[in-house]
Amino acid sequence: MTTLQQTIRPSAQSREWKAIVILILLVPVLWSPPFLFRFFLYQPFNIPSNSMAPTLIVGDYVLAAKSAYGYDRYSLPFAPSWFSGQIFAAGPDYGDVVVFRTPKDTSVDYVKRVVALPGDRVQMRGGQLILNDRPVTRVALPSVAGGTVCGTDDGVKIKRWRETLPNGASYLTDDCVDNGFFDNTNVYTVPSGHFFVLGDNRDNSTDSRMMSAMGFIPMDHLVGKVTRIFWSLGPNGRLRGERMGKVW
Repeated sequence: MTTLQQTIRPSAQSREWKAIVILILLVPVLWSPPFLFRFFLYQPFNIPSNSMAPTLIVGDYVLAAKSAYGYDRYSLPFAPSWFSGQIFAAGPDYGDVVVFRTPKDTSVDYVKRVVALPGDRVQMRGGQLILNDRPVTRVALPSVAGGTVCGTDDGVKIKRWRETLPNGASYLTDDCVDNGFFDNTNVYTVPSGHFFVLGDNRDNSTDSRMMSAMGFIPMDHLVGKVTRIFWSLGPNGRLRGERMGKVW
């Protein structure tokens, strides 16, 4: 019995050769243009909620640049569960729209906007973003119909603002209700190796303001930087060509 087991058990050298053969067979796949594009360069995502409205809305399809911040276990294909840290690491900048995973749920991809970086103090006060004790510049724009973005009737008007971060990143935000639940918060200090995110739809977004649900995001949980909308379909299946282009 012992002799038979030794006969059928693959030797270490045999296992090594099998691994080499498998790797050789996979090389054409790993280096094929579709694989490189999907897993190493740009990954497509569809937007399932309006938490980033008006920048991104339901029916938008976006591309996320996976190389923008380096690679970690959530952006690197086939990365083992024990892999930690980042390869070719680079941090996000203020205003970047990013795809990431949270420590509380690593199975779901989220998309939000980076508004604070390590060491920053961030707070919401009266619906306005306060960064390092200074109100972030915002300019009121004409009110718009709330509709599905805020879960209201189309005839209900909501506030819209243009917000500009200290580095010049500028974008639109929607304000569905005055004195919303997270319009006033404590001061959060972003720890080292983390960043703080908000949804552009400030009253309908689960983001870093909700410490029990999301909180601070580790740098090595980044998947990529959202660069552009490449496709957009309305509820009736109509192509929304006016939405296709660069994401700000």
